[in-house]
Amino acid sequence: MSWDLTSLLPFIAVGFVAQAIDGALGMAFGVVNSTLLVSIMGVSPAVASASVHAVETFTTAASGVSHVIHRNVDWRLFRRLVIPGMIGGVLGAYVLAGLDAGVAKPFVMAYLALVGLYLLYRAWRGAPKLREPRIVGPLGFVGGFLDAVGGGGWGPVVTSNLLVQGASPRSTIGTVNTSEFFLTATISATFIATMGFAAFTVATAGILIGGLAAAPFGAVIAKRVPARPLMALVGALLTITSGYTIWRALH
Repeated sequence: MSWDLTSLLPFIAVGFVAQAIDGALGMAFGVVNSTLLVSIMGVSPAVASASVHAVETFTTAASGVSHVIHRNVDWRLFRRLVIPGMIGGVLGAYVLAGLDAGVAKPFVMAYLALVGLYLLYRAWRGAPKLREPRIVGPLGFVGGFLDAVGGGGWGPVVTSNLLVQGASPRSTIGTVNTSEFFLTATISATFIATMGFAAFTVATAGILIGGLAAAPFGAVIAKRVPARPLMALVGALLTITSGYTIWRALH
């Protein structure tokens, strides 16, 4: 594939949309882009995950800086999340080299769909009483592992569970996005050490350009949208994305 504007534009558009969603809701960048690389370009899950995480190292840095500037980050929650997430990410990257992630993916998506429905219910009834989340470290480890194995999952797993535990939507989204930079950098370094630079393609470049362009907008949306509609958007995104993935796996 030639490196010209025509070949770049579709991937720039996908990267822009995926990062705008991810920055505002704390999820979906990896899911959208991994689906594109595997389904349309026909690359292996390992190469797709390595490519997406290489891009996310840049987009999450830009998004994280924006969230810090807008004061959307809970630094105590950040410290509890980031180290377990990085450990899980390294383990997941190594496991993916010899594991077909498609076997476990429908079960993970079914769980996320249920969480999405629960969040929609809570948004309809009213946001849950805000309280400090208790289960953070193990959640970070599982989220980091699934993110590396599936090419995405840190946002859906971590953000949804923290919201269910009663964390503030705005600070949760900002904290999860900011900590994701350290996760993606660690996973990318692990993939480069095990696979080299074979994952870098024209798609990687296009997604990177679109993602960087969209990164500042997510933090603005997260700061200005009220908590209840924001939770409903998170629930709808989880339910729709997970349901579609399950449908594809069963057909």
